[in-house]
Amino acid sequence: MNNPFSFAVRDSEAIRQALLARQELALVDVREEAPFATAHPLFAVNIPLSRLEIEVGARIPRLTTPITLYDNSEGLALAAAHRLVALGYTDVALLKDGLAGWKAAGEELFSDVNSPSKAFGEWVEHQRHTPSLTAQEVQTLLASQSDVVVLDVRRFDEYHTMSIPGSISVPGAELVLRVRDLVPSPATRVIVNCAGRTRSIIGTQSLVNAGINNPVFALRNGTIGWTLAGQPLERGQVRRYGETGDAAARLAGESARAVADRAGVQRIGLPLLRQWQSDPDRTLYLFDVRSQEEYQAGHLPGARPVAGGQLVQETDQYASVRGASIVLIDDKKVRADMTASWLSQMNWRVWVLDDVTAGDFGERGPWQPPLPVLPPQQRVDATRLAVWLRESDTLVLDVSASANYVSGHIPGAYWLLGSDLRPLGATHALPLAARYVVTCGTGQLAPYRVNEIERLTGKPVYVLNGGNAAWKAENLPLEQGENRLLSPRIDRYRRPYEGTEVPEAVMQAYLDWEYGLVAQLTKDGTHGFWVL
Repeated sequence: MNNPFSFAVRDSEAIRQALLARQELALVDVREEAPFATAHPLFAVNIPLSRLEIEVGARIPRLTTPITLYDNSEGLALAAAHRLVALGYTDVALLKDGLAGWKAAGEELFSDVNSPSKAFGEWVEHQRHTPSLTAQEVQTLLASQSDVVVLDVRRFDEYHTMSIPGSISVPGAELVLRVRDLVPSPATRVIVNCAGRTRSIIGTQSLVNAGINNPVFALRNGTIGWTLAGQPLERGQVRRYGETGDAAARLAGESARAVADRAGVQRIGLPLLRQWQSDPDRTLYLFDVRSQEEYQAGHLPGARPVAGGQLVQETDQYASVRGASIVLIDDKKVRADMTASWLSQMNWRVWVLDDVTAGDFGERGPWQPPLPVLPPQQRVDATRLAVWLRESDTLVLDVSASANYVSGHIPGAYWLLGSDLRPLGATHALPLAARYVVTCGTGQLAPYRVNEIERLTGKPVYVLNGGNAAWKAENLPLEQGENRLLSPRIDRYRRPYEGTEVPEAVMQAYLDWEYGLVAQLTKDGTHGFWVL
């Protein structure tokens, strides 16, 4: 690896030993999500160079965390190392020979995204033989009007896009809390489904672990299996769980607490939590696992909202330092206890905040990520920019997600990855202009590209205040399509379980990959997973 600035180098064996010792570490793949999804170490986390400044503060909150960066010979890791040092991180290293070095050392490579969580789901089913039914068996039950209820544990937006006919949205961590109010009798069959396999397995096993009396089954292979079986899906449904009755809440609380205790989940009070938050040698994640609505109505200062089911499904996306401490918050305790029970089995150190009351939830509104402080920058509002585009040599550079750009962008704007800025005159370089305006979805990411664009062009660079959202709010014209792309659209990996137009061969290949994860875990040997 070209390393002229003398960053430390760590090899795969050092990473492996740290994982086995449960030491804190962040192994960071700084490529875009699509190439990351093709191959990466099990516990690598994806923080693309193009989004580094706005993501790293929340995902790696401690500046002294041992961070190891890698790419696949694109030169991104070295650039990321410089940026992290500039942000104040003090223990930044490069992975010896990058991804190729990991592979050459005989280490296992995983594909797709959220691989640790998906592999864990397969491990759970392999160890506990989680009960499941095929799509044909579930369809037969529904068609015969049997005593059956289908509970969809995905995010509500996923459920709203496509769902099993008659199913009810109950996102994962809500399941144990809400199920007793959703089943007509103890004899009612409960079918748990997600898009593929992981959340169905975890949801079903959650009900089994919590001692629910009803017969419980996962819909084998989720909506993918349902689609491959030729069964119809509903669109645009809004059926959701309702309020939980007192008796159901009490039983849910008792059973969830028992599961958490069996999983070795510990309790922590506010005084000790405050001490841990000020500990310079401990990475601490504080997650509020209630619904977004509950969070915005009032939450503990410093807590990040992550619905419990998604935290188990996408743990690497939120807790990006392996070996860190996790504290969960939930005034009803059930969602925190169940989520914590799974995180503990995934070999995390996890606590549930005890004795928290409504009076502790003094902060309101949405979560704001910690962002680096920027120097003063030249800014322009949407209406003024519209005038500039008509009357002067002004060019707009859009660094938002490519999907958002394609669906609607400022007319004449060029799209590029923030990691793909190149000098004037180079292939795929910035077009010439007298003035540049950089924008993104809400104006959060764009300011971090200003200095580099100024350096490359020598021209004045402005930030669009409020980003594309502000342009749209002024009802200014939009353009659609994949025109004026300066970078390849590799910023997002298309999940085989998203949307309604995924080829059947792709869906089947995804299921085959999931079935193979247990064997990969065995070969990798660093996971530390265990199952109740």
